[in-house]
This record gives sequence, C-alpha cells and structure tokens, in this order.
Amino acid sequence: MPTTTAKRGPGRPATKKTTQPKKKISIQRDIPKDQIREYQTQGPRGAVFLMQQSGITVFDKTSNSIREIRYCPNEPSIYRDEQSDAAKREAVIFQEGRLFVRPDQPNLMEFLDTHPGNTANNGNLFFLVDKEKKATVEVDKEYLVADAITMVRDKDLEELLSVCVAMGIDIDRPVSEIKHDLLVFAKKNPAKFIDSFNNPSVAMKTKITMAEKYQIIKLDRDGVKWFDTNKLIVSVPVGKNPKDVMVRYCLTEAAVPVVEEIDRQLER
Repeated sequence: MPTTTAKRGPGRPATKKTTQPKKKISIQRDIPKDQIREYQTQGPRGAVFLMQQSGITVFDKTSNSIREIRYCPNEPSIYRDEQSDAAKREAVIFQEGRLFVRPDQPNLMEFLDTHPGNTANNGNLFFLVDKEKKATVEVDKEYLVADAITMVRDKDLEELLSVCVAMGIDIDRPVSEIKHDLLVFAKKNPAKFIDSFNNPSVAMKTKITMAEKYQIIKLDRDGVKWFDTNKLIVSVPVGKNPKDVMVRYCLTEAAVPVVEEIDRQLER
C-alpha cells in the first residue's frame, strides 16, 4: 500500500524585512556657549588639577569676619557656617588646565570667584578667562601684523635698508631676499618693527653701522675712535658693546659735532 504524505498548504508568505534609516538625533544646547564661564589654571599644573577645599578661608566684608568656604552643589551657600550638617563637598577639577562652569552652577561660580587662589583676588592658582578682552587682544594683534606687513610693502627702500642695518639683517643681497627677512621679522615682532621707523636709536644705530662700514670710525673694545686719526671719540666701559655705547653718546647734545662730521663724511 503506497505511503502518502500530506502536502502542506501554502502558508503566509514571509514578510520581507525592511531596514529603516536611522534617525539622526539632534542635541540642542540648552545653554548658549557665551553664557558658560571658563576658568584656567595659572601656569602648567598637569593634565588633572584637583583644587584643595579643606581649610579655605576668606575675609567676608558683609560680616567683617574670616569665614571658611566649600563647594557643595546641593547647598545654597558656599560658606560652611551656612551649610547644613548633611552638606557634601564635591571635587573641583581642572582638566588640561581648564574648567567650564554653567550658569546653572551659581554656587560653583561663587566659590571660584571668591576663592583666594583666583588671580582677581591676588592669588596664583587660576583665573577667569575674559573672552571679550581676549578677542580684542587677538584682533589688535592681527591688525598690528597687517600694519607691519603693509609697511614692508609700502615703505621706501632706503627706510627699509636703514631698519635692516639696525637689526643686523644683511643688505648685500637681492631686494626680494631682504624683504623676505623683513616680513619674517615683522610677523614675529610687529610692534618692534613698526616702532623702529620712528625710533631715534634705530636711526642712529644705522648711521654708526654705516660709518664703521665706510671706515669713518672704528669700534674697539676700549673705545670708539676716528678711523684716520685714531683719536678717541668716547670710551667704552669694560663689558659694554662699543656700538651701543656710541649710539647712546651720539644721542646727547655733547656729540652734535661728532654726528655732524659723520654725516659730512657719509655724504661724500
């Protein structure tokens, strides 16, 4: 007798799984960035700096007394004598020298602002970053660099060479190389570079350098002398730079005849 196998009827077709695209979770900032205070340690203090909270006392002008302060997040006051018996201190930690305080942490903010280690209180542990002042300083610095670069481009070559001589930059080269070195100096020290054009010491140092180069004067360790007669112009104290001594001397009224003679010989 043949064996019969019951055939299974068609079942519900398999449902094809469809992968839904993951929704991007957008996190909105509840606190604007400009409302978050930043404190930084004064000088390097390691990757993690744990501020001491034991026995920190300050002078309270309101009560005219010395009071201890502690940071306890759940307490309304930073003063220990106003905190409850169940008050729990929390560590104040600077990460990589920085600590950010939100506006919803007023007690931490007050603790840091009152702390004797704050530079605002003549301390030397940390300080509040003045973002507006910092931005102003950065902008002023950028403007200064831009002004210095513009001077390298627009100033007469004679003025630029004068500054080069005073700064010890070799001028016996193509102008493009000289200006390159001036640009490097101007970007690194923009204020000094700009001031050099109106600094009488710089102009005089250039004149003395040229006078030595053209053998009008000679700079010896014991004194500055006329090259042709070897007559002493000014003595040089032991350990002093002859050129610096000559520059200071030539800026005095007593040296007017000497400067006039140097000018006369340079113009020949």
